[in-house]
Amino acid sequence: MRVDGGCHCGYIAYEAEIDPARVTICHCTDCQAGSGSAFRINVRSAEGSFKLLAGQLRFYVKTAESGNKRAQAFCPECGTPICSTTVTDQKVHVIRVGTIRQRAELPPRAMGWCRSMLGWATNLESLPRHEKQLP
Repeated sequence: MRVDGGCHCGYIAYEAEIDPARVTICHCTDCQAGSGSAFRINVRSAEGSFKLLAGQLRFYVKTAESGNKRAQAFCPECGTPICSTTVTDQKVHVIRVGTIRQRAELPPRAMGWCRSMLGWATNLESLPRHEKQLP
């Protein structure tokens, strides 16, 4: 599936090819901190398909629990996390689904790092719902 997206302020724009069946939720503590939320929803790009259409990504390198280094890419203007990739061979990008314009068509298919999952993170059905800003 061809997707496109970008950052919150519009400085970054990209396109990529993804497999919708590979959308996942990650509950690791790095994704919690990096998203500012309880988890992050990701999808891998097909090799070589991620193309930056506008702007320049900024990177920082994070060392994972495994010792692997990952280049975390974000918008230098608004800070929106866009994707991560390997430090050296950047052929596959793990895209943050929230930045994809077609995100409503990309339900997660699996969850990982559930040992770090916040107990309340997947039990939200009983919470009061408001169509817009909370009163």
